[in-house]
Amino acid sequence: MKGPVRVALVLVLALIGLQPAVADSGTDSGFVDNGVGVDTWVVDSDTGKGSLESPSVGVSDPNEYKYELQCHLGGGDFDTPCLARQLDCKDREDGAKGIPVVWLSRPRGVPGAVWAHHSGPTCLYDPKPEDLLPRIAADIQRQFQNLPVNAGKVVAQPSPNTLRGAETNFYAEAIEQQFDITMFGQQVHVVATPVQYTWNYGDGTVFGPQPSMGGALPQDRWGEKTRTSHAYASTGDFQAVLTTSFQGTYSVNSGPPLPIPGQGQFSAPPQGISVWRSLTRNYADDCNTNPQGQGCPGAGAPR
Repeated sequence: MKGPVRVALVLVLALIGLQPAVADSGTDSGFVDNGVGVDTWVVDSDTGKGSLESPSVGVSDPNEYKYELQCHLGGGDFDTPCLARQLDCKDREDGAKGIPVVWLSRPRGVPGAVWAHHSGPTCLYDPKPEDLLPRIAADIQRQFQNLPVNAGKVVAQPSPNTLRGAETNFYAEAIEQQFDITMFGQQVHVVATPVQYTWNYGDGTVFGPQPSMGGALPQDRWGEKTRTSHAYASTGDFQAVLTTSFQGTYSVNSGPPLPIPGQGQFSAPPQGISVWRSLTRNYADDCNTNPQGQGCPGAGAPR
């Protein structure tokens, strides 16, 4: 079993961008995350075995990772009861062989840090010996921006009508979203988390990007100034547009999550708002003595 397992562990490095900490580890996985960049897949002319050169592009991650065979106890021993319920990794349509593994993580650079379960069990597959991860990393930002991420929606208080000069409270409703896509034949899981919001109130005023999505006010507090509220200086019909910035992570074939560089920006459907003017009149009549006086319920419309 050691021979096939070792081949799978070595070849999967091209997929997940990890470098072996122990070159002749056999079934011991001992891998650390060195970022998303891998220079070249190199084949030793003497042994015919493949290995990865040191990555040249790194992504900051506070953790390091390794994977272990799901039921491996160390050395050449396996947990027999675990083997009976071990994850069944079906061969993929392209013929790739899967191995059941669990992912472990620990804080990077912390003396005495211990490995703890991170995710899994999951299946890792033996891809062709080519640098797949750099190709995925180079294209992931474009793929992220093209995902059908829901930017959320704009809510205005009061709505759909508000008053000129009064504070109209705007807030966003946006949530974290997850997507599964295929890139270069590999399964990629993407998580998009809203982190910043930009408000275009439709009258030329823009607020943001900033981290507050705002929040609802009870009706008896409408008109109060909030971090995301806006007072329109003129009457008319306006379209308020929210642009939400999402930070993303991606994992390849259920490996550790890696940060997507930059942010994806997505716009919510515009919220129509009509701004009216308020009109105040003062009257000297006493409606009890003169029910027909201007402003009294029994009076006609003022001329």
